[in-house]
Amino acid sequence: MNFNHKSVLLKESVNSLNIKPDGIYVDGTAGGGGHSAEILKRLGEKGKLIAVDQDPDALKILEERFGSDKRVKIVNSNFSALGNILDTVGVSKIDGLLLDIGVSSYQLDTAERGFSYHFNAPLDMRMSKTGSSAYDVINNYNKEQLEKVIFSYGEEKFARSIAGNIVKYREEKPIETTDELVEIIKASMPESAKRGSHPARKTFQAIRIEVNGELDALKQVLEQALAVLSEGGVISVITFHSLEDRIVKNEFRSWAQGCTCPKDFPVCVCGKKPKVKLLKPVTPSDEELNSNKRSRSAKLRTAIKL
Repeated sequence: MNFNHKSVLLKESVNSLNIKPDGIYVDGTAGGGGHSAEILKRLGEKGKLIAVDQDPDALKILEERFGSDKRVKIVNSNFSALGNILDTVGVSKIDGLLLDIGVSSYQLDTAERGFSYHFNAPLDMRMSKTGSSAYDVINNYNKEQLEKVIFSYGEEKFARSIAGNIVKYREEKPIETTDELVEIIKASMPESAKRGSHPARKTFQAIRIEVNGELDALKQVLEQALAVLSEGGVISVITFHSLEDRIVKNEFRSWAQGCTCPKDFPVCVCGKKPKVKLLKPVTPSDEELNSNKRSRSAKLRTAIKL
């Protein structure tokens, strides 16, 4: 199996971890192992990497690439279970956590996985290949639920029309393929809205996020991350759209906030101190943008535990 995925912000993200040769690091979205391989280059014999992924296809590649490396523990899980993952491998504190959020190039380019509006395939979109699929969402959610998902997770202004047409179409037969869904989406928009980016992009993003619980998983891992980081430990997160980035930005800012007393208090009485130092967000270079179009919306945010 060839897990093609061009790691975005590869050097920038791994550099941000400030890797110690004997440190313990978690790649929470190991995928094809691009970031993991770069981390391993900087680890010594006593270092440890915990490579996590929920996609069984990714796990096969990780085993092929790193299965014989005694420094690596490969874990089949969602990164939202960070605390349980560390308990399983017998680790209480880590020196760094890297998360590359969202769908991988491999998942998008493997037609039968149903992530892409460019290929006709069964409606699936499950990163773990388990649980409810895009088919279940499209065919079982009511109009109000569909509209909420498409508007909230896709920021699609034609969400009401799209949801209404999905419900109308499936009265005749179940919606089974990506092509069927694309045609319904196109029929729900005025011609002017179909220019520029693909008209199905936002809706497919929304359905994928719903199927995989992506935003909830991100919130859950951030709730756990600070507690398991060692002093001076680093968390670096690569996001690809505003919904993800907003969650990370707000959580990081809350960690970095110190005193919350009213400005007219002569002295601090709340006793709150910053828990992290924030680094300036990083976006792809022009060179990377030219070589990998999918990196255009990427943003790397980094926090260092004080």
